[in-house]
Amino acid sequence: MIPDSFVQELLSRVDIVDVVERHITLKKAGANYQACCPFHSEKTPSFTVSPSKQFYHCFGCGAHGSAIGFVMQYAGLGFVEAVEDLAGHLGLAVPQEVSTRSQEKAKQQPLTERMGQAARFYKEQLKASPKAIEYLKGRGLTGEIAARYGLGYAPDEWQGLQRVFDDYAGPALAECGLVIDSEQGRRYDRFRDRIMFPILDQRSNVIGFGGRVLGAGEPKYLNSPETVLFHKGEELYGLPQARQAIRDDDRIIVVEGYMDVVALAQYGIGNAVATLGTATTPNHVRKLLRQASQVVFCFDGDKAGRKAAWRALESSLELLADDKLVGFLFLAAEHDPDSFVRAEGAEAFRRLAALPTTLTEFLMRELKADLDLATAEGRARLVHEAKPYLAKLAAPMLRLQLTRAVAEAAALTPAEVESQCGLKPQARGRPAPPRARPHPAPNALERILLLTVLRRPERAARLPIELITQDSAEGAALLAVAEAIDQVALPAGNLGLLMEHFRGSPHADLIAGLASQAEREAEDEGEQETVFLDAIQRLHQLSLERQIDVLTSQARASTLSSEERQTLASLLARKKA
Repeated sequence: MIPDSFVQELLSRVDIVDVVERHITLKKAGANYQACCPFHSEKTPSFTVSPSKQFYHCFGCGAHGSAIGFVMQYAGLGFVEAVEDLAGHLGLAVPQEVSTRSQEKAKQQPLTERMGQAARFYKEQLKASPKAIEYLKGRGLTGEIAARYGLGYAPDEWQGLQRVFDDYAGPALAECGLVIDSEQGRRYDRFRDRIMFPILDQRSNVIGFGGRVLGAGEPKYLNSPETVLFHKGEELYGLPQARQAIRDDDRIIVVEGYMDVVALAQYGIGNAVATLGTATTPNHVRKLLRQASQVVFCFDGDKAGRKAAWRALESSLELLADDKLVGFLFLAAEHDPDSFVRAEGAEAFRRLAALPTTLTEFLMRELKADLDLATAEGRARLVHEAKPYLAKLAAPMLRLQLTRAVAEAAALTPAEVESQCGLKPQARGRPAPPRARPHPAPNALERILLLTVLRRPERAARLPIELITQDSAEGAALLAVAEAIDQVALPAGNLGLLMEHFRGSPHADLIAGLASQAEREAEDEGEQETVFLDAIQRLHQLSLERQIDVLTSQARASTLSSEERQTLASLLARKKA
């Protein structure tokens, strides 16, 4: 865990304008800055950055957050990595509460430097190797694409790396996976006479390599082994290079090989990445769904390709949301993406990628395969086979749709399928009207107060805390915000820091939604102050009326004491006044 106090210090020292301008060009627009949104394709700028609030917001796609949130969303980093990235630019040391991670980072740094040095060596060797250059030209690749992906060549030498590493015999190169020690104690280069594909992490550090033979030979592809830098089940080849194209298309295409990625890029399809010689894992899917709202897995249509697709489906179920789409594109058996795009062209591939087989279509097709749904036994088996997948599917509306599909195929009702699968029933059809709440007004008032406080957090000091309850989400959030501003001493006006304080809390979504609303709506300070004061006055009035209602009810039952009668008279006089 990173201490809240450090996050507060970090965001009080960082300038969100500087952070955003490391990645995109901003133009001054009044008190704020604006640009075309980096998170979706647009021609007219709708992305704004507020230096006073330390907050960004896109009026087109709704993206919003603090400097930390921007780094997370733009670079696809986790919270800790984004904090480390910002702290590094300021020269701040992340506190020792994350000492294990810090020690791991310290251990990785010299290895990362050696991997970068090896990548530069391989690039230089490519320039000096006519046969490697001819091989790439024969695959249709230009020098521009080779440079974009940092392609290189490992010379046909047993100890070629000895030319650039003085510590060739030391432990570091073995820890990087660049060399192998034989049982006889002889050390030699892992990669020899191969085209080299550097694998980058999300910060564009080289963490591993894939090497492809130029002609015949086995294995055709050789990958770096698992190291402290490189974990195949978490990394994706080509992601840093594909990031802008992914944002532009809001779609990411997952292929199986390095050459597929660079071949698609050569034809202008830059939003492709590849898994690294391993099956798709939940970590892969989690990273993919951070990048775009649609993920398309592209596999061969043969048995191996369908098996790989099924593994990807299983890894996706628990991570899906109703606003995300996972699809599958199966190419003809004689093609992989590389050969298809060269034979059929980029537009043909784009058309296929735009209309993939959806996850539910693929799932239902596979579940029904080899079942005779004309028999009771076949239909019963379908429900049995579907049960674990329905249970895993995290997206509630998508699960409802899949339940209906299973029910229709099995000649049952959705409720019967849910019952047989042990699933909690979900609402169907038109929802029943909500029960009337005895006092709806305070909920609305607390929402108004929360919105005005988010516009000007210093207003929290003037809230009538004693009149605000935790009975509603708005009331609980308003009390939490007021407490945070008072006790944590959050700087006035720093909306970005306030949002980071509540990241991961039960109030996070409500606060983020209202913060976005505050940015969307035109703000007149005088008008907002009037709204704030009016809401407080109405909250006092409602409190007064509730007290009068209680005492009046007791008076009708003749249970008021003389003191309570005096209180009622005083309250009625206040109301009249």
